[in-house]
Amino acid sequence: MYVTDDHAMAAGSGAAVVAELRDRVEIVDALHRFALGQDLKDGALFASAFTADAELDFRPAAAKWGARPPLMTGRDTIVTTILGLFAGRVDTTHQVTNTRVAVEDDTARLTALVEAQHLLTADRAVFALLKNPYDVELVRDGGRWLIHRMRIDNTWFTGDPAAIFTA
Repeated sequence: MYVTDDHAMAAGSGAAVVAELRDRVEIVDALHRFALGQDLKDGALFASAFTADAELDFRPAAAKWGARPPLMTGRDTIVTTILGLFAGRVDTTHQVTNTRVAVEDDTARLTALVEAQHLLTADRAVFALLKNPYDVELVRDGGRWLIHRMRIDNTWFTGDPAAIFTA
């Protein structure tokens, strides 16, 4: 499930190392596009993180406080659902840390910890702060990498989950 290799990169030299480093930067960038796209409410940036048939599973995280969101399938559904929940209602910030990457040909797995802050725009006293482990499967698309499946769990949260799901 999570990337737990005892090393960061495969052995190699020269062009192979450069290619692997480029892949790793592009893989992590897909998660950064996901996070910053939400924070800026930038639909194009957010959408650029996903394959057309992507899956986003927030159910494990939401189950921790009793919410039951659906499995989101398809880039367009993911973008309209997530940005629709937040537009004009919630301000977010996401910090991505502890990234681990495993690359195999044109597929990759990424694990990370993401701290996500959600604040109601109308009442800053209503917030939810979450620390979430991410498990992400990606595919190569030319020179960039796209998220094909993303599973978000939750280690802890504080605040009011209404800052995420309801007004």
